[in-house]
Amino acid sequence: MVSIPNPRQNKLIRALPEETRLRLTANLELVSLPLGQSIYESGDTLSHVYFPTDSIISLLYVMENGSSAEIAIVGNEGMVGIAVFMGGESTPNRAVVQSAGHAYRLKSGILKLEFAKSGAFQQRLLLYTQALMTQMAQTAVCYRHHSLEQQLCRWLLLSFDRLESDQLYMTQELIANMLGVRREGVTDAAGKLQAKGVIRYSRGHITVLDRPKLQQTACECYDAVKREFERLLPQTPKE
Repeated sequence: MVSIPNPRQNKLIRALPEETRLRLTANLELVSLPLGQSIYESGDTLSHVYFPTDSIISLLYVMENGSSAEIAIVGNEGMVGIAVFMGGESTPNRAVVQSAGHAYRLKSGILKLEFAKSGAFQQRLLLYTQALMTQMAQTAVCYRHHSLEQQLCRWLLLSFDRLESDQLYMTQELIANMLGVRREGVTDAAGKLQAKGVIRYSRGHITVLDRPKLQQTACECYDAVKREFERLLPQTPKE
């Protein structure tokens, strides 16, 4: 029997006071997100925001020539569509499903009404935005100063944190697109990690075999992002 994702699987929603959460939940719509689906394209007006439960969505910056690189990932810790409450209505980013699953979506108009009421929901979204900005800034630093192997480790750790799993389905071509590098580079980096016994990679399935070693191999960027999320958004225990 397939269980239906609960809105409380999203940590932003779970942390809200019960009254606010129930009011919000009444307007949420569960959607299935297949791998590779575009949530929105660069320049789109955002009609909905998304609260992932068991999916991961990649935020990509798209260049004029069509090339792109990932600037952040969003999973069950957050929300896709911060431009709605920041007042921009649209964004130059592209949002693509990196790991298939589900999310609850909310109409942008309802989000803006809830945000305007101030209170816990507004405070939580602003803190999340600050944490997301930290991830974006750290990602830019990582691309400039760290090796591809370190970048891959950071990316894997952030992804697995949001899946709460030790397995991920992701082709090397998709990883290369996310990191903005050649596929051959990802093949080489993944091969090194597999040779060290850190991961097992087979036909698009990545399994973490030694998480402590994965964290040791990663650069400081993973810890910096993780600490900031934990500082700004302390989590409510699961029921």
